[in-house]
Parts: sequence; C-alpha cells; structure tokens
Amino acid sequence: MQTVTYRLFNPDLRPRRTKLEMPGWAGQPQPRADGSHEQVWHCAPFTEGAQYGFEVFYPYANELHVTRKDGRVVLDGDFGPPPDGDLQWPPFRAFGDGFYTYQLLLDLNVGKDWAVRTEPHPRFYTDPDDTVPIAVPALLRTEWWPMMSFIVFKAPPEGRTHIFRPGEPMLQILIVPVEAHFELVAMSEEEAAEREMRGRRIHASRDTLSADTTWTSSTDTVFDGTYRHMLRAAKARDRSP
Repeated sequence: MQTVTYRLFNPDLRPRRTKLEMPGWAGQPQPRADGSHEQVWHCAPFTEGAQYGFEVFYPYANELHVTRKDGRVVLDGDFGPPPDGDLQWPPFRAFGDGFYTYQLLLDLNVGKDWAVRTEPHPRFYTDPDDTVPIAVPALLRTEWWPMMSFIVFKAPPEGRTHIFRPGEPMLQILIVPVEAHFELVAMSEEEAAEREMRGRRIHASRDTLSADTTWTSSTDTVFDGTYRHMLRAAKARDRSP
C-alpha cells in the first residue's frame, strides 16, 4: 500500500480519503429496488471514481460567495482578522478575470514516482444548482516541491454563485504516476476480435449475471447489477493467492 504523508497549517482542512455522503451530495440511501429514485451511488463506476482520491474541506466558519459582475470576480466572505504569521490574507484572491485562488498550504509527500493532481470534488457533478466550486486540474511533483501553496478555481459565469460552506469539501486530490507513459494505438484485429467476443459473451449472459438485481427506477429507467457482480468477482480474484 502506498503511504502518503502530509502536513498542514490549518487543521480544519481535514484531508481524508473521499467519502460518499448519504444523505448528502451522493444522494439518499434509497435501495436498488423498483420505484426508488436513481442515486449516483447506485452506479459502481461513479462510486469507485468518486472515492479514488482525497478530499479537502473548506476550513472557515463563515460562507464565501463567489460571483462575477461586469466580467470581474467578486469574493464575498468574512474571514476575520489576519492570523499571526506570514500568510496571505484574505486567503482567497481574484486571479485574472475568470479565476480565483485559495492559499491552501498543504504538503503531501507522495514519493519520487508519484504526483498530486487537483480536480473538482465529485459533488460538483451531482449539484443541481451549480453552486459547487470548480477546482482547476493541476499536477504537482511533490518529490522536490514541498508545499501546495495555492489552488486555482474557475469563477462562475455571470448570474451564478459558487458557495464555500463550513464543513463541505471543496476539492479532490488524486495521487497519480508522475509521468503518463502510455501511447494510444488502435487495436490489432486479433485484440479487437477477442474483446468483441468477450462483450458478446457478457451480453448473452446478462440475464444470469443480473439475476435478482434488475429493477426499474421512479423515472422508468431499468438498472441491473451485471457490472457490480463482475467487479466483485474481479476483486475476489485479485485478492486470492
């Protein structure tokens, strides 16, 4: 298991492995059963993707509202008097016409072969009101750069408001290989044929694979547990000696 060590200046950032909040941004704890309203956690790929990294929380007691007026970023929040030490204050600042920054001051040591990648928190994709802050993706090589000094956020369009609330996560951080050593190449005929056959076998066995897991949501969308069953089997296979 890869160990990531950290240090921070504000303990209220509370970095932790990302968790699905139910009830909350991940939906309601409704069962996978006929008549239930579909929830994002019903989707296994989303659930795995959403919990893949670390989440960082907004660490202040008062809300921050971010808007744009006449093409300029407006930051509306009360952070109180500046703390002792050489810190930027207020911690949020406009950055050009379409972005703003937050002085994060979080150090993540992920080792030589890994890097830190920031991205929007998964709740950004489930928010019906477009109020969730949008962290801009960035890759930081922390082997020789010992501090994530600031994070860049994308400002909302005019007429919208992004809101930072106490106790809510404001971004997600992934740990990824420091170099993307891959090349995108079209499949050979043999590989394509093998994967086409695999897909057909799954399709032909879907009724068996999804037995007792098929259900229809309140919006008449049909779901089944084929992928979940195969995922569970793949994990069990990988755990076996």
